[in-house]
Amino acid sequence: MTKRILTCSCEGSMRVDAARLAEMTGLEVAAPCHALCTDQLDKAAADIAKGDLVICCGQETRLFESLAEDVGADAPAFVDLRDRAGWHTEEADATPKMAALLAEGLLPAAPGKALDVISEGLCLILGAPDMALAAAEQLKDFLGVTVLLERAEDMPVTRGFDVVVGRLRGATGALGGFSLRIDALQQMQPGGRGGFSLGAPRDGAVTDCDIILDLRGGTPLFSAHEKREGYLRPDPGNPGAVSAAILAASHMVGTFEKPLYIKLETTLCAHSRAEQTGCTRCLDLCPTGAITPMGDHVSVDPMVCAGCGACSAACPSGAISYDAPPVDLIFRRVQTLAKAYLEAGGTAPRLLVVNNHGAEMIRLAARFGDGLPADVIPLEVAALNGFGHAEIVAALGAGFASVTLVPSQGTDRDALEVQLALATAIGGAGSARMLDTPDPDALTRALYDETAPAPVAQPVRPMGTRRQITRQAARALHPGKDSLPLPDGAPYGAVLVDTGACTLCLSCVSLCPSGALGDNPDLPQLRFQEDACLQCGLCANICPEDAITFEPRLNLADAALSQVILNEEEPFACIECGSLFGVKSTIEKITAKLENHSMFAGGDKLRMIQMCDNCRVNAQYHSDNNPFKGADRPKVRTTEDYLSKRKDH
Repeated sequence: MTKRILTCSCEGSMRVDAARLAEMTGLEVAAPCHALCTDQLDKAAADIAKGDLVICCGQETRLFESLAEDVGADAPAFVDLRDRAGWHTEEADATPKMAALLAEGLLPAAPGKALDVISEGLCLILGAPDMALAAAEQLKDFLGVTVLLERAEDMPVTRGFDVVVGRLRGATGALGGFSLRIDALQQMQPGGRGGFSLGAPRDGAVTDCDIILDLRGGTPLFSAHEKREGYLRPDPGNPGAVSAAILAASHMVGTFEKPLYIKLETTLCAHSRAEQTGCTRCLDLCPTGAITPMGDHVSVDPMVCAGCGACSAACPSGAISYDAPPVDLIFRRVQTLAKAYLEAGGTAPRLLVVNNHGAEMIRLAARFGDGLPADVIPLEVAALNGFGHAEIVAALGAGFASVTLVPSQGTDRDALEVQLALATAIGGAGSARMLDTPDPDALTRALYDETAPAPVAQPVRPMGTRRQITRQAARALHPGKDSLPLPDGAPYGAVLVDTGACTLCLSCVSLCPSGALGDNPDLPQLRFQEDACLQCGLCANICPEDAITFEPRLNLADAALSQVILNEEEPFACIECGSLFGVKSTIEKITAKLENHSMFAGGDKLRMIQMCDNCRVNAQYHSDNNPFKGADRPKVRTTEDYLSKRKDH
């Protein structure tokens, strides 16, 4: 059944051309209502009852969902056209933009993935005695509270909650699964008259808890502590913040759903081979420490992962990818927005990428300011750091003239700058930027003042991996170009080999995680396929002659998709059978170095270096000092031997 679109002019505050919108989208678009959420609720209820409805309002979703319950129908879908396209001071036609937002809003959403986290309410409170004990008094009726004090003199005379003395050495984990290491731990001895006594101190004590309320105000227990679920660290000098943290802790009991943000394909990971470290991009970026090395690949702790997405944007192989929603859905959303806008008659659109904070800025700018320009299409994503160079270049290739990203408080700006620099090197000057402002008016002014470059002449919408999409989009952006220089550290580039130093030992081939480096089983050759190279550094790290360096670039020529020879030499012919083996120059060098060595005195031993494996074994076997030769076999005893022995006796 065709989706029905219900629009509203919001009391005449915006223009909606329903007929043109229906023509552009191919959907059933009713004439716009005037006040759908107030005076025309009856019409809304009737349309909701029919099903397959999309209401073009993002503000009153709760009202319409409640209305759907009342009429016994499924909740409608919602697409916000007013704040993102309807409310603006421009005279420009916003209908193509509305058509694009509708097309993107109707894409099927990917189901979320999550795991259950169980918190039994075991809470550890850290901090100064007066504040920690006061917090424990407030929480003892809701949680299983333990207060960790540093001095025995501060012990209270109460059994309403547990109190221990010791020094917290460290902590790991997250909500429902913290593990604590405590030195000089002394536990309360509740018996006897007078104040409570303490047991003997012991180091290296390990215990668990579900929640940590840290009121110390010093160095946090975790990096990026604000992203660690279950770890509450308010400013002890701010009573309001302390009260809010206590209230939050009191609600952290029960079963919770922890979203699974990241998908990991360990077979694609280029972190390490043969104990040689290669790519560490995700390890260097992860703010929470959720990513750790595990042999040849990395491991992601889903309980600690906060879903910032920076690892997905930086991973050169696709081993780590954002999965809430999947990366391919982001590409489809970007391409759908560009395609629908251009097919609706719009020209040179600009993409504005925001998270929930940026989306709120757009709503404020629309209600109280100038709103967005008619050619600026907003895209709200869950993780702004996950929108990397591949997504930006894909947007430029799909027809967007420029891409602007708006960071918020939790955005890793350094990681975003790296991705923007790479995207600009591929897309061209002015094609991508970060607009770092918390002011909605400053945001809209910058967008109205922007002079974007011309968009691509022939838009493309490639499919595949992030690397494949980047390359195809770059080819469309730079027709006729064979190569683009990239910043240092880029995940694309060439391997350069010093042929004078390379001995063709092929150690690099055996460790290359992507198969970019290869050999020829019939000839001494080092081959290279640039499109597959991740620039992980493993080959340079393992090379015994330090003959390998890198050139960061994006090779757009067809030659990047096939193998080229980086180094080759003449093979050596076995002096016995004539079969080719090894490298001629290497065999000759080894022979020259060993000809005066005492262990190789005599022509036969030196000749074995110049033999293939089969001939060498054969020559060794028939030599006088054959190492395979055992002692002489004992003579077989016969009946005659036994009889003659008896005669002798």
